Amino acid sequence: MGRGDGRHSRRRAREDAPGAGPGAGGRVLTPRGDRLIGFYGDDYTGSSAVMEVLGFAGVPTVLFLEPPDEAALARFADCRAVGIAGIARSQTPAWMDANLPGIFDTLARIGAPVTHYKVCSTFDSAPQIGSIGRAIELGVPRLGGAWHPLLVAAPALGRYQAFGNLFAVAGGAVHRLDRHPTMSRHPVTPMDEADLRRHLARQIAAPMGLVDLVALQGGRADAALAACLDAGERIVSLDAIDEATIAEAGRLIWDHRGERLFAIGSQGVEYALVAHWRRIGLLEPEAEPASAPPVKRIAVVSASCAPVTAAQIAQARRDGFTTFAVDAAAAADPALWARELDRAERDGLAALREGRSVVLHTAEGPDDPAIIRTRAAIAAAGEPAETIHARIGAGLGRLLGRLAAQSGLTRGVIAGGDTSGHAAQALGIGALTALAPLAPGAPLCRLHGSARAGGLAEIVLKGGQMGGPDFFQTVLRGGHAATGEIRRQDA
Repeated sequence: MGRGDGRHSRRRAREDAPGAGPGAGGRVLTPRGDRLIGFYGDDYTGSSAVMEVLGFAGVPTVLFLEPPDEAALARFADCRAVGIAGIARSQTPAWMDANLPGIFDTLARIGAPVTHYKVCSTFDSAPQIGSIGRAIELGVPRLGGAWHPLLVAAPALGRYQAFGNLFAVAGGAVHRLDRHPTMSRHPVTPMDEADLRRHLARQIAAPMGLVDLVALQGGRADAALAACLDAGERIVSLDAIDEATIAEAGRLIWDHRGERLFAIGSQGVEYALVAHWRRIGLLEPEAEPASAPPVKRIAVVSASCAPVTAAQIAQARRDGFTTFAVDAAAAADPALWARELDRAERDGLAALREGRSVVLHTAEGPDDPAIIRTRAAIAAAGEPAETIHARIGAGLGRLLGRLAAQSGLTRGVIAGGDTSGHAAQALGIGALTALAPLAPGAPLCRLHGSARAGGLAEIVLKGGQMGGPDFFQTVLRGGHAATGEIRRQDA
């Protein structure tokens, strides 16, 4: 396609928007082709979620899976938002030191007024893995700004921040993050602190401020921000619990962006900006979302341990998908892992050739005994754990490409935030554009320059906690409402 996601979106950023003067910091919306926002996602699923928010709001967006050169940017010249997907969430500070400066320099050259370091909406991070603090230290000198908003709340996703504390929905209930049934016992970055400033203080020594709900709801957000800056607090956390407060947070970011601004947060940053842009007329009102044609079969590869993904696997099985366990413990030995992938390929291909969709998974939920076996195998191996985790993700990506190449599949799913990065890299994907919304945070995407994807044209990068129980059926349907014809898996 080569022109971003333009032909799939029914809305466009308005070029001569009324009220774009003083209400937008004395600047009009930039001419077509100029950038509005650049972003780096610290995992691939989160990166595609940012693309989803912007693309389906009418801001043409491209997501590169490697830092783009000038020729790559020229191929997507109409895209007002440019993103780079990454794997920093699962990496050490040393990895960040070696890799993030070049990426941030690329984003600086793109020249958008706002650059966003996208983190998970549950703030997955620790001093030794996925350090958001270290990313800020590396980003600020290159991407600048008088202050750095920290906006993690995303009410549309069931993520809320009140008086600096983050809350997230799980199982239909709202939990403070340090009491969340998944995040409080995350295997790599468990959250034992819901106050994001206190959590981040373990990773970076910097004064941090807060613009709280009282200020946001009472028209005192600007004064609260000024007080933070007067106190030397350059990282400023923003509360948000609903559409009104997320839009006010967006106004604060946009009105105080200066010449350039480096922001940190979830896709709540984009939700906030879009809400504000709509309020001041920079974007058309929300319209009916796009959809994609249904397909007869899909393949899913998953290394997610989340209960949400486990429920989706179980529902897929009830809906006629064939599901297979993949022994991730074998990845501690490259030869054993190669044989395990060959076996999974044979099983998956047999089901696909019979007309059935397949799910190939390393675990079904956080209590699956397979997780204990995998951890033990990794602990006994003579390699760093992150090397083996990367091997698992890359292997699943190659498995998906091989299944597509031999069965004619055109649509696939990679489930698991950390997994998706390594898997997508193994597929050789150059860039993604948003095709159709499926569930918040997990859009259907079109592949560009997919060197080893085996003919896949469309893919979903799904975080472990994203989507409803019938999400894989939604992927099969392309976002259309369920019908008896589409739900039935033909043999």
